[in-house]
Amino acid sequence: MEEYAREPCPWRIVDDCGGAFTMGVIGGGVFQAIKGFRNAPVGIRHRMRGSVNAVRIRAPQIGGSFAVWGGLFSTIDCGLVRLRGKEDPWNSITSGALTGAVLAARSGPLAMVGSAMMGGILLALIEGVGILLTRYTAQQFRNGPPRPGRSCVAHG
Repeated sequence: MEEYAREPCPWRIVDDCGGAFTMGVIGGGVFQAIKGFRNAPVGIRHRMRGSVNAVRIRAPQIGGSFAVWGGLFSTIDCGLVRLRGKEDPWNSITSGALTGAVLAARSGPLAMVGSAMMGGILLALIEGVGILLTRYTAQQFRNGPPRPGRSCVAHG
């Protein structure tokens, strides 16, 4: 599977942390730009200034939050790979659940359980969609092109 042909584990953590930060900054920047524009006083100059200020203040914070999640997820994933000795979707699902639980630890045990369930379910859905897409694309290439003499189109 192409997903498991990634960087080796120690470098994967840094790679995923940086990728999550970038994704958080870009997505958060777009969201904050719109929010800052809408919440600023009337007038294009005020709205543009509000948009830029919202992006400048909040986008790095959102990126940092994404980086913490990505770094913790990859660290747990690498630990599970080392512990279990294999890379499979169960590592990602378990990593998502444990990451959710660890990040919710300050809110108490009930919040930890809820976040762990959400993290595990979310990663199970992502892994399931990835497996289905892989199988679907593999089936398309398995049939191959039609052989000479056999045509899919009826000749009349």
